[in-house]
Parts: sequence; C-alpha cells; structure tokens
Amino acid sequence: MSTVDKRSELVFLYDIKDANPNGDPLDADKPRIDEETGINLVTDVRLKRTIRDYLFDYKDYNGKDGKDIFVREIKNDDGSIQDGKMRAKDFKEDPEKVLESCIDVRLFGGVIPLSGDSITYTGPVQFQMGRSLHKVELEYIKGTGAFASGSGKSKKTFREEYVVPYSLIGFYGIVNENAAQETELTEEDVDLLIEGMWKGTKNLITRSKIGQTPRLLLRVNYSEENFFIGELKNYIKLVSEKREEEIRDVDDYKLDITALINILKSNDDKVESVDYLVNPRVDFVNDGDEVSLKDLDKFTEIEL
Repeated sequence: MSTVDKRSELVFLYDIKDANPNGDPLDADKPRIDEETGINLVTDVRLKRTIRDYLFDYKDYNGKDGKDIFVREIKNDDGSIQDGKMRAKDFKEDPEKVLESCIDVRLFGGVIPLSGDSITYTGPVQFQMGRSLHKVELEYIKGTGAFASGSGKSKKTFREEYVVPYSLIGFYGIVNENAAQETELTEEDVDLLIEGMWKGTKNLITRSKIGQTPRLLLRVNYSEENFFIGELKNYIKLVSEKREEEIRDVDDYKLDITALINILKSNDDKVESVDYLVNPRVDFVNDGDEVSLKDLDKFTEIEL
C-alpha cells in the first residue's frame, strides 16, 4: 500500500468508571490530575502502549513473519530485560529492517541505538496528552486484604487505592504526511492505528482498566498540502445539567459539536472527508438540536 501523502487530524474520546486510567508512579499510583483545573490526565505514552499491545496480541505483530513491535519488554535468558541497544541487535542494527518490521516505529518514530551514532525517527503520528472533558474528583478506597499482615499474625492486611468515579478522556493527534515519508508509514498502518485505538482501549481488561469504553473517534482528512485546522478536540463541548464532578455515565451529558461542524464548514474546500467511529450511547447536539454523525456531509463511518 502507498505511503501516507495527506495530512489528517485525530480526535479520540473514551471513558472509564470507578477505575484508574493512568496511575502516576511518583504519586502512589494515583490517577493523574491537573491540580489547577481538576482535569484528569492520561499520557500519550499510555495510549501508545495500548495500541502497541493490541497490535502485538491481536494483529500478529509479535516478532514472527517479519511483523514486530520495537518498543516492548523482552527478557534475556538470565531474566534481565533487554535495553535499546540489545533490541537494535535483534535487527542486526539495520534501520531499514527496523522500519520494515516494526509498525510502532513507522507510526510513532523512535530512537534506534546503534554501536556508532543512534538514528532518530520523528513519528508521523503524534498525540497530545489526553485530558478529560470535565472536572473529576478522586475517590479513595480502603479495603481488607485476603492475607495476614505477617507470619503468625491474626489481622489481615489493608489495601488502599484511588480511582476516578467517571472520566471522559479526550486525545488529539495529527498524522503528518511529511514525517510519513521518512518512516514509510502506509495507509494500512493508519487503519491498524485506528483499530488499535478503538479495540485496544476496549480490550484492556485489567483490574484498573476494565470497563474502558471508546465513545468517539474522528479522522479529518485534508486535501490541501500541509494544511490542518488544529486542536480539533477543543471544538467538542460536553454539556450536562449536572455539576461536572457529579457526572457518572454517558447518559449524564451530550456532546455539543456545533463549533466542530462550523469550523469544518468554514474550511470545506480543504476538508476531503471525515471518517468516524461512534458508540451508540453517545448523543450529539448541533445548535441545540440532536444530530447524527451519519447525516453530516463528508462524514463516513469506519468499518472495523
């Protein structure tokens, strides 16, 4: 398939309930919060890990048949974990072989440590840090463990954790056609990126992530070279009759896309198409009226 030659922007919304979308290891693994605004934060690294793990587990990018993930944990025979230089040697320190095999380097770029100078690829796909579309409050949970607090003890241990009762998290990203030429990123790779964002988020079935649900994914494709509107996520507004911190479910709000539709219309000659995925429980409004994405001009639903 041909290399990506047109720019596009990505908006991805997903939610989580009574769990921890991205713990901070420097702060007792609490969910990350912008203390000034009360907004829940999720790093771009967390999202990229989700995509990498999905492609490894479900799409055969597992080191076999020339399909691999460069940034993944690999243990040596002595139990230690491979460093970057050892990983590069798996590909005989051949950057072309890394690009040919590793979809994550074609997507996100990376540093390939070589015996001489390292090679750095700028990723065609870049995400900002994810931020919730509303304020959240941390919930502290304390419970009793199953085991004794020590040998010969009769009392059980306690467990402590922090969760967010609800958070609708939004990511904004760009697919840069110029960097795509350097890493030889293909449209097929971007299709797998979209699938990894949507299905990978849903398939993070761990205790801290279970229930994560993708709600909306937009890919706005441009026809004009090097053009993009920018910060598209900010044109989507969460509206609710409840106080932001009281939101507990997707039924508690609607997504107002009036500003998004207006900015797309004002750049109609540069917008080629809008691909989307949407969860059926999400309600949208435009100028106060309910609207369905399938009825909007240039909007096409993605088939996964």
